Amino acid sequence: MQSSKQLQDLLRSVNHKSYPAYKSLKGVYQFDRYVLSIDHVQGDPFASPSHISVKISHENAGFPTEYYKDTLTKTTLADYLTRQFEQQVNRYTFRAKGSGKSGLISVSHCGQEVLARTACEITQQGIVARFFIGFPANGRTINSPELEKILFEFLPVCVQKAFFYRNQNASQLREAIELAEDQAYIRSELKARSLAAFVADGAVLPRESGISSRPMKNSVPFTSPESLRISLELPHKGAITGMGVPQGITLIVGGGYHGKSTLLNALELGVYNHIPGDGREYVITDETALKLRSEDGRFIKDVDISLFINDLPNHKDTRCFSTEDASGSTSQAAGIVEGMEAGSRVFLLDEDTSATNFMVRDTFMQKVISREKEPITPFLERAGELFEKAGISTILVAGSSGAFFHIADTIIQMDNYHPVDITASTKALCREYPLSGSHAAPFEMPESRRVMTKPSPGISRHSRQSGQPERLKTKTHGRDGFSLGKQDIDLRYVEQLIDTEQTAALGLLLKYAVENMIDGKRTLPEIVEFLHARLTEKGLAFLADGSYISCGYALPRIQEIYSCFNRFRRP
Repeated sequence: MQSSKQLQDLLRSVNHKSYPAYKSLKGVYQFDRYVLSIDHVQGDPFASPSHISVKISHENAGFPTEYYKDTLTKTTLADYLTRQFEQQVNRYTFRAKGSGKSGLISVSHCGQEVLARTACEITQQGIVARFFIGFPANGRTINSPELEKILFEFLPVCVQKAFFYRNQNASQLREAIELAEDQAYIRSELKARSLAAFVADGAVLPRESGISSRPMKNSVPFTSPESLRISLELPHKGAITGMGVPQGITLIVGGGYHGKSTLLNALELGVYNHIPGDGREYVITDETALKLRSEDGRFIKDVDISLFINDLPNHKDTRCFSTEDASGSTSQAAGIVEGMEAGSRVFLLDEDTSATNFMVRDTFMQKVISREKEPITPFLERAGELFEKAGISTILVAGSSGAFFHIADTIIQMDNYHPVDITASTKALCREYPLSGSHAAPFEMPESRRVMTKPSPGISRHSRQSGQPERLKTKTHGRDGFSLGKQDIDLRYVEQLIDTEQTAALGLLLKYAVENMIDGKRTLPEIVEFLHARLTEKGLAFLADGSYISCGYALPRIQEIYSCFNRFRRP
């Protein structure tokens, strides 16, 4: 380790040289009460900015030990500190001048949810913060006095204000930690009380706009129906009341624009903890819950969809079904089976984004098209068995078909954003309009036969000469997907994937699996479970190509890892 004075000397020695001379700065430097590491230096001022990290010992940072005693509090503290650091660096970014990205200082932008990110991690030794700096230049000539300004004037102020406890708003930080512990308590109570979800009285469910996840101002606060209201005694907040959504089949109905989809959206994001002031802090869903929808054109590989689709006219085997271009019904059937494989205990569906012929067949259609001529067993006829025999609950938004009333255990009508329990009255009405009998085949748990194979990569000139396997490159395309080598992985319809940094992490995970694990012998579950275990134990650091992991990645759930791997096209 070198001293900060040595870094200053190096900066002055490279001034006015060509840009590649900046690479001599790579290394570790001791500053006052923290260590600065220049992990990667950009190739020119127009390239992706340089990767920087800062390490502060727990002794110097001074945070109470109870704020990083376990994974939950470490993640919450790291999220809080990332937000504080972003506020600080935003005051200084581009205040140093130059060409291209010169003067840029950036860190991860956190949304309303709390995610484990590489931007800040709490280790046994202390706090590690990772971020980007655009090293200044005039054209492609080094302007090191501007970088010296960043590293010796701007950055020390940002680090001091963001990562030292004495400079924090202690009550605000305590609120964040205590909220996370209260949210964890509610999750434990869901299991104890046989609930699929909980929505607190007073929660603000609507969002500001279609492009903003902040709470809508002056919106109608949530009020639980009396019949579904439960009380909880939280460790910190104390008594709280709200709607407990029972396990089983829950139907959400109501007129258009009355809040059905808003409630479902809040529940699908209830798998994540939310920050104080979000409005959905106490909207908590079973952490394994999976949002499902139809996805025309989806790739499917070796999935047992016989629970829903059988006896195809072309005699294709639906116990080990593959297609390059799935229909809406086939994609939804595969999604449910893949969700079962991923360990999901709750399925979330919206009739609007589901394949109609997969969800229900009305009595008249059954009269016209006989059962023998229809290979699809609709979800209507399987939802009850999914709960009774597989322990998987369903929360379904319905707006057009009344058939779902017959199978629902709980029916919630959204009336101008107010939920009303109409279970009893609707069940009485159902007796006047009985369904035709179900003719579904006996329920059998799907079997997994999915050995992972990988496409033959294009061989580069370098790999031919060296005999080494070709290294794949990843490129993230926003939240909606990424490319691995020449293949694009489309994640647009993986709706609980909420952050570009989660997508970037999925790219790293798939790259690691393709290069190191997919050998034609291991199954998809074996690979995903191994990767998830490593993530839980070591974080994303085990995926680093070199000696460091950069800012810009966030941990996805195991459900999203499965969803990503299922969409990876392979022979």
